[in-house]
Amino acid sequence: MEEHITRDATAKLVKKAFFKALKSNDYKTVEELLIDKQVDVDTVFEVEDENLILASYKQGYWLPSYKLKNSWATGLHLSAMYGHLESLMVLLQHKATINCRPNGIDAIHVACEVANVECLKILCNYGAKLNCYSLSGFAPLHFCTTRNSISCAQQLIWRGANINIKTNNHNEETPLHLVARHGIPELVAFYVEQGAEVDAVNAHKETPLSCAVYWALHYREQIYSTDHRLICRMLLDYKAEVNSRDEDFKSPLHKAAWNCDHVLLHMLLEAGAEANLMDINGCAPIQYVLKVTGVRPAGQPEICYQLLLNHGAARIYPPQFHKVLQACHSYPKAVEVIVNSYEHIKSTRKWIAAIPDDVLKDFYDSLFTVCSNSPRSLMHLTRCAIRRIMFKRCHKGIPLFSIPSTLKKYLLLEPEGIIY
Repeated sequence: MEEHITRDATAKLVKKAFFKALKSNDYKTVEELLIDKQVDVDTVFEVEDENLILASYKQGYWLPSYKLKNSWATGLHLSAMYGHLESLMVLLQHKATINCRPNGIDAIHVACEVANVECLKILCNYGAKLNCYSLSGFAPLHFCTTRNSISCAQQLIWRGANINIKTNNHNEETPLHLVARHGIPELVAFYVEQGAEVDAVNAHKETPLSCAVYWALHYREQIYSTDHRLICRMLLDYKAEVNSRDEDFKSPLHKAAWNCDHVLLHMLLEAGAEANLMDINGCAPIQYVLKVTGVRPAGQPEICYQLLLNHGAARIYPPQFHKVLQACHSYPKAVEVIVNSYEHIKSTRKWIAAIPDDVLKDFYDSLFTVCSNSPRSLMHLTRCAIRRIMFKRCHKGIPLFSIPSTLKKYLLLEPEGIIY
């Protein structure tokens, strides 16, 4: 009995020494323990993992809270996480199981997660599987989602990894979807050059362009990402389908409108986006701008409405115009653009109820004056007649007219701060 206790205690001490040597990259001690066969090369340790580098869980699994702080890992996982190349080599020379995943993730996934290209090269040289899935359904390429991991992605592709591999989970996303979402233009360019499908769809029928458009707005900070906008420009230059539709029939234009992103709206419309495509709920992009006007402080809704209307977007149904005032009463320029797209529109009681008393100032006085029973000015009616003839070509045709620039702006619904 005492001998058994002593043997267990000794094994624990050896395991502890092995772990300490791995953590400090004391590769000589690691090698001595393995040569003397005092410890198994594939020994599994329970280690702190607050950043979730060593664990991979299936979608929907219930997890006790302690598992979010601790994970199981072999020496290969630890060496890859810490970037200890010498210990990694010693373990591999002693026949460590290279595709072992005690907590749902391989060492090659860890190397990509921490963007350690030297560890990745060693693992690949010793036979790590380039397209293996973690428990959550991610291949090594799916872990390359930062600028620091560009070299890892390049190594994987150059060694033969599948550039169009989809995640083995409910999202079914390609590496191009992920880097478009995370905003890494360098990887977008590299993947397309290496044969990535520009219009690949995920399980929700979203293309990389659709993902990039949607994630161009950082919702918490309400800041627009120049990297995502650059990716959209690149994908359009790579001939991405501008009118692709997801499972809810939303086009990239719908998503740019939802973000109130006039830069992307302009980019997509110039690339041939249809301004009147309707989603599963019968909403066109202009309705999406209307829904979010009041909650996009960084947006410029008047430009969004102007762009859509100048590209032939259908106007808001006149009996529903009070909804425009409910959404845009704090943005008089937006109201002005929309009102001036009609030859004439008559105010109703709902209009007055939609506008708070504290904003009934000069602009809204002019709005109610113009939208009474009296006709609009001849100048405005002429504008409407020209716009009706030009229709979808307003944005292209009107700038070509041989007239003063102020008149061109007037025809293109440039707001002036008052309605007459």
